[in-house]
Amino acid sequence: MPTGEAHPRRVGGRIRSQDAHDAVLAAAIELVEELGYQAVTIEGIANRADVAKSTIYRWWKSKALLVLDGYRTAVGQRMPEPDTGSLAGDLTAFATALYGVSEHPLRVRTLRGLMAEAQLDPAFAQPFREWVESRRAVVLTLLTRGAERGELPADADLEAATDHLFGLFWYRLLVGHRPLTAKEAPAHVAQLLQGLGGTESR
Repeated sequence: MPTGEAHPRRVGGRIRSQDAHDAVLAAAIELVEELGYQAVTIEGIANRADVAKSTIYRWWKSKALLVLDGYRTAVGQRMPEPDTGSLAGDLTAFATALYGVSEHPLRVRTLRGLMAEAQLDPAFAQPFREWVESRRAVVLTLLTRGAERGELPADADLEAATDHLFGLFWYRLLVGHRPLTAKEAPAHVAQLLQGLGGTESR
C-alpha cells in the first residue's frame, strides 16, 4: 500500500484470527518497504493492522520472525513457482520475476536493508537464512524437475547452480556495479544451462 494512503480501522464484530493474522503480515511488509527494517516497530505494525500488540506476540516472538514470515508470504505471492513444461522456461520465468524487483525501488532498498541486518544482528541472521533457503528450495525444485526430465546431466551440481542464479542477483543488487533488468534473464539462464551441460529449449 502506498505511503500516505489511509488505513481505515475495522469496526463491528470480532476479527477472525486468520483475518488478523493476514492483516499483521501485510502491515509488516508495507511498513518495512515504506520505512526500512530498523524503523519498524511491533507497535507500528499493530496500529497499521488494527490489532493488539499482545496478539502479535502470541504468534511471533520477535520483529525479525514476523517481518521475515511476512516476506516469505509476500514473495511467494509475487513470485509463484513456475511450471512451463521445460527447465529453460521455468528458470527464465523465475529469473525474470526475480530481476523484476529492480523496477520497485522500495523493494530494492528493503532487500539491501535485510541483507545488511543479517550481517550485523545474529538474532536476525537465522530467520533471514531460513527465508533465503525457502527461495532456494523453489529453484532446486525446478532444477530437480528438469533433471528428472533428462534436461540436465545426471551429475549436474544443482546446489551450485542455485547459488549461481541467486549469486548474480544479490551481487548486482548489493554492489550496483551493473544494472539488473528482467530483459537480461533469458541470456543469464541460457548461460547457466550451458555451464551445466543442459538443454536450452523451451
